[in-house]
Amino acid sequence: MIKPIAIYLPQFHPFPENDEWWGKGFTEWTNVTKSTPKFKGHYQPHLPRDLGFYDLRLEDTLIAQSELAKKYGIFGFCYYHYWFNGKLLMEKPLENMLSSKKIEMPFCLCWANENWTRRWDGHDELVLIKQTYNSEDDLNHILYLIKFFKDPRYIKIENRPVLLIYRTELYPNIKEATEIWRREVKKAGFPDLYLIRVENILRDVDPSIYGFDAAMDFAPDFNLHKKQLIKENFFSYKLKKFMHKSGIKKNNHFTNTITKYNDLVDRSIAKPKSNYKRFSCVTPSWDNSARREQNALIYHQSTPEKFGQWVKQATQFTNENFKDDEKLFFINAWNEWAEGNHLEPDLKFGTAYLEAFKENFKSE
Repeated sequence: MIKPIAIYLPQFHPFPENDEWWGKGFTEWTNVTKSTPKFKGHYQPHLPRDLGFYDLRLEDTLIAQSELAKKYGIFGFCYYHYWFNGKLLMEKPLENMLSSKKIEMPFCLCWANENWTRRWDGHDELVLIKQTYNSEDDLNHILYLIKFFKDPRYIKIENRPVLLIYRTELYPNIKEATEIWRREVKKAGFPDLYLIRVENILRDVDPSIYGFDAAMDFAPDFNLHKKQLIKENFFSYKLKKFMHKSGIKKNNHFTNTITKYNDLVDRSIAKPKSNYKRFSCVTPSWDNSARREQNALIYHQSTPEKFGQWVKQATQFTNENFKDDEKLFFINAWNEWAEGNHLEPDLKFGTAYLEAFKENFKSE
């Protein structure tokens, strides 16, 4: 059985650090609701429909999400996990999920091992919590994670807990860390870990170099897009560019990168197969302008039909290139509302993306 796994953002609840850094009561919904269209035909804001503006501290919300996902063929969630040398962020939903017996949803974890910065609103240089690495922390970290691995819902490959790492290239002694992690997991009674390197910034690198078993082809692949010029005659384009640069009239086409979702799908499907084990990943859309007033990346004019085409190809690729427990692929994402990539129903499309997923996944 092929297992589609949707990436899950646990940001939708207030916590002390968010209050301190962004203002009292801040959650990801704050960015979502203040978003506005940047140009004619731009789809913003993305507003939730079926599940509403939920709070991930509530068990009922976690149950409703899992039931909705399973209804449309999603096998499990891959939760982003935030650990900074023993400091946890956004851990409450995951801890609540672990303690609840009513949430019947397989899951795994992806360690988002970047510095915590103001990157979300375009200020990457402002570090809020720095990520540091050492062998003592590697040990403490895996000991914390083992309680999740032992949960019967945790996703495993040949009884090996699946763990994803978001940016392996940032980790100076990653191979030594993997040795510690594998050793402790074996002590806990598992045959080994199954480590997946997420390919986002650094791509096309054999994951075994980092001590990993496989890679995940994170979508969207930002290397594939090309900026689209404003569709109009040459003189009109030049005039708008002059007015923008001179400050007479600013134009969002020149302060953001706007490209076509169709092109992203076509180029992703056309990518050659890697010479190492790499799981597929698809995204229903991408638009992080809710977080950024400028320098946003917008994949314009996504449709459920085009997304379904990508899902069908990922299903076929997985079926043809993987066996048994390794038959899985990823969806980015279940609920990244401020990046415009979510399967959860919104006011514009409702369940259309979920329906497109189910139809094209089931076609295999």
